[in-house]
Amino acid sequence: MYTLQTSQKLPITLEQAWDFFSDPKNLNTITPDSMKFKTLSGDDRKMFQGQIIRYKISPFPLISMEWVTEISHVEDRRFFVDEQRFGPYKFWHHKHFFSEIDGGVFMEDIVDYKVPFGIIGKLFHPIIVRPKLKEIFAFRKQKLIEIFGEYGQ
Repeated sequence: MYTLQTSQKLPITLEQAWDFFSDPKNLNTITPDSMKFKTLSGDDRKMFQGQIIRYKISPFPLISMEWVTEISHVEDRRFFVDEQRFGPYKFWHHKHFFSEIDGGVFMEDIVDYKVPFGIIGKLFHPIIVRPKLKEIFAFRKQKLIEIFGEYGQ
């Protein structure tokens, strides 16, 4: 089992952050174009507990797959959790936390995940999987700065 943790401060209100992140359509905006990410279903309403969202992704050239997640927990303007039901990981549990800070909002992502393919997956994790996840979250961080501005500026 692996964990990836990221955080970011944005110069927006808690309500603005929640409004943006609770809309599944915004995932398209904050995912790198190289992933060819497309929501297939489940993005027709704001996030709710039990929501099933289907995506099509292409994590690497010539590899395309479907990913199905469920919003398993929601506490309005505090946190939500998405869990993989079908997809590229053996296990995926992604917690999103939001809190007000002076002049903005603090957001934290904690992803607990397990790669498939046993020992082969473990060998590829540090050279392919983890760098790809870090790249996706770095893109997301930069995109959010483009959209909302930089905290403390």
